[in-house]
Amino acid sequence: MTDLTTTLIHHPYKPPEGFSSPQPGVFKASTVIFPSVAAMRDFEWKDKSAYTYGLHGTPTTYMLEERLCTLEGGLQCLLLPSGLAAIANVALSLLSTGDEVLIPDNAYGPNKTLAEGELLSWGISHQYYDPLDLKDLESKITDKTRLVWLEAAGSVTLEFPDLPAMVKLCHARGVLTALDNTWGAGLAFAPFDLQPGSTPPLGVDVSVHALTKYPSGGGDVLMGSVVTRNTALHMKLKLTHMRMGFGVGANDAEAVMRGLPSMKLRYHAHDESTRQLVAWAETRAEFSQVLHPSLTSSPGHAQWLALCGGEMGSAAGLFSVVIDERYTQVQVDKFCDSLLLFKVGYSWGGPMSLVVPYGLKSMRANWPSYIRRGTVVRFSIGLESANDLRVDLAQALAKALR
Repeated sequence: MTDLTTTLIHHPYKPPEGFSSPQPGVFKASTVIFPSVAAMRDFEWKDKSAYTYGLHGTPTTYMLEERLCTLEGGLQCLLLPSGLAAIANVALSLLSTGDEVLIPDNAYGPNKTLAEGELLSWGISHQYYDPLDLKDLESKITDKTRLVWLEAAGSVTLEFPDLPAMVKLCHARGVLTALDNTWGAGLAFAPFDLQPGSTPPLGVDVSVHALTKYPSGGGDVLMGSVVTRNTALHMKLKLTHMRMGFGVGANDAEAVMRGLPSMKLRYHAHDESTRQLVAWAETRAEFSQVLHPSLTSSPGHAQWLALCGGEMGSAAGLFSVVIDERYTQVQVDKFCDSLLLFKVGYSWGGPMSLVVPYGLKSMRANWPSYIRRGTVVRFSIGLESANDLRVDLAQALAKALR
């Protein structure tokens, strides 16, 4: 080769093998080079025995997938560009025209709007069930039901359902279960082993995780995962994943891998600060109800207690309050805007504390009997000092809710 450009593209140097460091290498690729045409025809990506195209996996994404399997107790994992994309991948794989999906009424909002939009337009019906009423779920399972979504704790109002009983019911009726496990994150409880020691193991069929939250930990990455323990089910999900062209960036995968070693420490730090603020919030007259699974007064407390390890069991860094209905929406909004450390913004699991007021009436089919009337405000507790956050909440209450 005499041309410089050609030489730079086809440079003969290869670095020596054996390099090792705390963080794995980052491999970026669309094109993957095969050693021969025969290899191109023989290489298989579905079982991770080889590489064929960047979209189907690289050493970086394979490594992250295996670590997430360990985190959640699964055997197979798919990576997707967001938590919502992971939810959509499950729906597109497991539901067809004429089928029905059941969703808890307190589910992550975009899961519900997906059912009300694209799924409905494709002839897939849905029903919402009361997450704390096993009989309500049972009454809504029909011959058309193919999938039941579970969420623990529930979005915004943080009810904790009886997951083992729900999974038992669904499996007895031959219905698949998919859990949005973003709150539990593989740390609060084991989604594939809900009753340790049971034979056969009692667990969900699919665990979906918004890696955007705790695994990333920085508030700067969008990614989701779908974890399973059943090979045939995983392959069904994987083929949909392939046909839809889902993929994640290598640098994003690197960022999540970098966050995993500190994830347990961060999760418990968020939890500890949250409980301090929850205890303080219960003393405030402006809040007619405080919602956090560790509180005996919070809906589903007994279920959380049983599944997450007793009084000192794990919980995510979220809590919500119901601001008494004597205060107007304008006052509630002023309270949120008056916060200095808490920033108004969606998501959670990052270093910065966040706040969002919610119009619960527009989000639920029915106002839950166990939630008092008023305006629900959710707090995501970051890694700031709990005392500094308490002072911030107090000054905002004094300024807005007088």
